[in-house]
Amino acid sequence: MRDSVKTVIAALASIYFLWAAFHPADWRFVDNFNLVMHEAGHIIFMPFGQFMTIAGGSLFQVIVPAVFAFYFYYQKKQFSCALVLFMVGESLLNVSVYAGDAALMQLPLLGGDDSIHDWNWMLDSLNLLERTREIAGAIRALGVLAILSACVFSFLYARKCAEAEQFD
Repeated sequence: MRDSVKTVIAALASIYFLWAAFHPADWRFVDNFNLVMHEAGHIIFMPFGQFMTIAGGSLFQVIVPAVFAFYFYYQKKQFSCALVLFMVGESLLNVSVYAGDAALMQLPLLGGDDSIHDWNWMLDSLNLLERTREIAGAIRALGVLAILSACVFSFLYARKCAEAEQFD
């Protein structure tokens, strides 16, 4: 019984996050978490210099769910790991949208017009601003890959739990 609930959760999460993969620019409730982690990342990476302070926002919003995914994996909680992997993928999608805006800078920023656009600043300082589209595409591809992996693993581990329960 409990494992049929896991299958339903896997299905709902898969639908939700696949929808996110097809519409990465849409703001979702979970992006509020990403925004908080992004802003915290700037502060946490401050001791490592200006570049890392700016990069730290995008890094931290991906690192936080990745740490939880690794924790659950280490604890042999594979289903929980798969669910958190959805968040890793969605966070990467969120970063890809921000990175994709580096050249045009049309997204509204939290600090308003006086804010530095992280990705514009980073790519410009690396002389990669003309590669914005490719970089954002690569980040989006990683996000989609993480979400697809989470889909497969969440169903796989829900089924594995169901089979293990049958033999108890």
